[in-house]
Amino acid sequence: MKNFITLFACFFILQTQAQNYTPTSGNLAARTAFQDRKFGMFIHWGASSVLGDGEWVMENHGIQAKDYKKLIKLFNPINFDAAKWVSTAKGAGMKYIVFITRHHDGFSNWDTKYSDWKITNTPYKQDPLKMLAAECKKQGIELGLYYSTLDWSRNDYPYETGRTGQKAGRTEKSNYASYLQFMKNQLTELLTNYGSISCIWFDGHWDQTNPEGAADRSSRVDWKYDEIYSLIHKLQPNCMIGNNHHLDPIKGEDFQMFEQDLPGQNNAGLNFQSTSALPLESCITMNDSWGFRITDHHYKTFNEIIRTLVGAAGRNTNLLLNVGPMPNGEIGKEFTDTLALVGKWTKQFGHTVYGTRGGPMHAEKWGVTTQDAKHVYLHLFEKPSSDTILIPGNYKTAIVTILNTGANITGKLVNNGIEIYAPGLVFNVPSTVLQISKN
Repeated sequence: MKNFITLFACFFILQTQAQNYTPTSGNLAARTAFQDRKFGMFIHWGASSVLGDGEWVMENHGIQAKDYKKLIKLFNPINFDAAKWVSTAKGAGMKYIVFITRHHDGFSNWDTKYSDWKITNTPYKQDPLKMLAAECKKQGIELGLYYSTLDWSRNDYPYETGRTGQKAGRTEKSNYASYLQFMKNQLTELLTNYGSISCIWFDGHWDQTNPEGAADRSSRVDWKYDEIYSLIHKLQPNCMIGNNHHLDPIKGEDFQMFEQDLPGQNNAGLNFQSTSALPLESCITMNDSWGFRITDHHYKTFNEIIRTLVGAAGRNTNLLLNVGPMPNGEIGKEFTDTLALVGKWTKQFGHTVYGTRGGPMHAEKWGVTTQDAKHVYLHLFEKPSSDTILIPGNYKTAIVTILNTGANITGKLVNNGIEIYAPGLVFNVPSTVLQISKN
């Protein structure tokens, strides 16, 4: 009875902490710092890369778990170089990395004690997360960790009610209490053994809901996020929690993400949620795939990436831009060459993005604004339909600087802002950047 009372008390405390979650001052500071960084690298990688058909290859090809797990003998990323990965991100102007620790196939990309289906049991034998964490610390890059709540290979995951994983060959009855404890054990490892972690980036909730856009999006299982989120905030109070559930934020979450779209857009058919007051992030691929797909050559251009980065910043949002390294551990030239060009742009214009918030003008197809304490920045992608552009606000001078050339032009101060004569501008690729001084 005494043990039961103790367990009940612990459960009650965890529930209360999550339901009444109040972020610490350190967590609030982490949110502000997160918004200041604006630009990060997402890394989708694991045993699935061996098959060269994306991270969903197990599900898409109906491969049973017993066959899929043979990849543990084939995955050998001998060319993995944490320093190169981090320097590639840093050179592009990225301020943080989010690394896949465990995707939906259940493969763990670190030396976990709680699963044999892990990278240290491959011929590679090493722990890439340990090396990546050390290199991020060395190069001054923040590290966040993606963690899937969905698992196509474990029998205790509640696959019976899931939308995916039905072809994995599982026949045993699931046991969510066991699976929950497994996740808690792994999350404890990740938040104990690898230094300071900026965020835990959850994914997979949608497996237990009706498709996006359906009237009923309630979960078919009780994930017990109160327990999971409380554990994370207990282990590292400043660690932010985000969940790619495609729903409005749940109590205990510290930032909100959008998949393959900027907030307010739904071109991908995934983002029906409203935009919250939490820090925002859009995760977007550089080609059409998250994980390595050998036949996917549909890479975004340098211009597209810059306009996406600036478009995110103009919407007060971070851009988490994805790369899918090859099974040998290398990030392909299709990614690195473009990211090097992005880095040249961020060196020149990064101050118009980093540390800014969304500007006074609503985002338009032809441009967006960002702002910091002293300036408003107008990023023009193309000539607007109107001859004059009105930037709302109070300004101390009508002089506007074109940052691409250093030249000044004279706008017109009006009661509600400043007007800029559009036909007098030269439009550059990927954008013409104007700087206006605030009062």
